[in-house]
Amino acid sequence: MQDLLSMLHALRRPPLLMRAARIGAEDYRRSVHLPRLLGYGVLPKHGAALLRLMEIEAELNVQRTSGNASYSLIRHVDVLIAMLGEARVLRAAQAA
Repeated sequence: MQDLLSMLHALRRPPLLMRAARIGAEDYRRSVHLPRLLGYGVLPKHGAALLRLMEIEAELNVQRTSGNASYSLIRHVDVLIAMLGEARVLRAAQAA
């Protein structure tokens, strides 16, 4: 199985969606953003959080591509922001 960062790198989404996520990721704060997306309580480790965020994002992408009326662009961008933020922290931890 691919590692998490390789899976994230292979992710293909519309350029405007990813651009919005990259801009938002500059202000990513784990303690604020992650509980809103994963639920309140003890925050998971970076790898586990990234894996869960990728699962949520995959579900949102299916909704987006199928034209589901319950699809939320704002939630999709929020999840992508958190994914990019967690990936940055994970990369920094691996480099150290």
